[in-house]
Amino acid sequence: MISLRLRRALLLALASVLLTVPQTAAAQPPPAPAATPDRPSYEVSLRSDGDGSRWTGRQTVSFRNSSRTPLRSLDVRLWGNGTDGCGTPEAPSPVRVGRVTGGTPRPLTVDCTALQIDLPAPLPYGARTSISFDVEITVPDRVHRFGKDGAHRYLGNALPLLSVRDAQGRHLDPDFGFGESFYTLAGDFRVRLDHPSDLVAPATGTTTRRAGAPGRTVTTSVAHGVRDFAWAAGPFRSKTVTTPGGVRLNAYWTAATPVEGVDLALKDGAGSVDAFGKRFGRYPYGELDLVMSDNLDGFGSMEFPGLVLLWTESDGSGAVHEIAHQWFYGIVGNDQFAAPWLDESFAQYANQSYSGEDTTTCWEDQPMWPSTTAEITRPLSYFADGHRSEYGRVVYHRGACALHDLERALGTPAMTAMLRGYVRDRWQGVSTTADFKRAAQAATSRDLTPFWTEHRIN
Repeated sequence: MISLRLRRALLLALASVLLTVPQTAAAQPPPAPAATPDRPSYEVSLRSDGDGSRWTGRQTVSFRNSSRTPLRSLDVRLWGNGTDGCGTPEAPSPVRVGRVTGGTPRPLTVDCTALQIDLPAPLPYGARTSISFDVEITVPDRVHRFGKDGAHRYLGNALPLLSVRDAQGRHLDPDFGFGESFYTLAGDFRVRLDHPSDLVAPATGTTTRRAGAPGRTVTTSVAHGVRDFAWAAGPFRSKTVTTPGGVRLNAYWTAATPVEGVDLALKDGAGSVDAFGKRFGRYPYGELDLVMSDNLDGFGSMEFPGLVLLWTESDGSGAVHEIAHQWFYGIVGNDQFAAPWLDESFAQYANQSYSGEDTTTCWEDQPMWPSTTAEITRPLSYFADGHRSEYGRVVYHRGACALHDLERALGTPAMTAMLRGYVRDRWQGVSTTADFKRAAQAATSRDLTPFWTEHRIN
């Protein structure tokens, strides 16, 4: 039994403790800044010269500030300058912008791939604004994802894009000439391409064509929830099929591309886009362009939202791997510079799973690790700094192998459910290694810490 005096003393002590709670809560650190600027909307109008080598026009992009901190400036990435840098007076950079409105541009940095634009006034949280600028794109004379192949032009990574700012700050990473350094947020594009009628222009998004000025065609492409926009131009041959799952596949190929390779790419493309749609979530972009050549070995194959470039031979192409990227980096985004494994390892894993490859001995197929410092989760800068030979072996081979091991550890039904939930929860957002580890751990009662350590997923 407690006396009245003691009871009063306890109540006073409890009141004193409760009064300190708001002060303790107020002392907690604020949440990390959200990735910004987000919800971008691009409006682009470009006109080509006679063979699609030069495109000029104007681009407008509106965006929202999703950070609690007022946005005073933003960065535009000119990734098309990554290989050539700032060029020379005789041979200037392939991508140039000018006549900026809506902000004040600063000098180009990061080998002329980064343009900071100061806004006229700080943009508050949740507010939208826009900037506009002239664009001049000259396709480099090389076989490349941004380059030429005979009479055909490829414009991957040519269109200027908004860069990202988040808890790590401004993302102004360099282009190392291998892998990808891209990190963008999903947005909407409406791109109008005015070109000679003898050129076909496959492009990201749903495409319509109409007659323009005499001898010219206007191709308009609209895409929603994509991170990039790519197109090509040339005298492509073409064919369209619709998959059993309802995805429209548009195949474009050069005259030199083997017919057997085209047929195989279409077969692999139709099968994989439907299979991945069932496994990871329905393909959201309506149509998918397969742009093929037998001479794209300057870079192999390359994925873009709604469009993939394929080096195609009579006995195969990279269609399945590149289509898997529609989910991993396209739908589920990641910082490709900081964590390249989150798209390349996953695309390779999906490719091997779809093809039914036997991966039970994948760790035995090559030496266990190429070095003591090799890790699946290393950033691209690690591989560029004296470890380039490890990139394919670790990110593609070891990363995919680790995911197959995880499937064996969880069981195929649990792995399938986990990956589908992982994609659903990050649909058109951005994921990190920590996000994936949490999703995997939630799928099992087994502590996966030893698994991550053994597979060097840190």
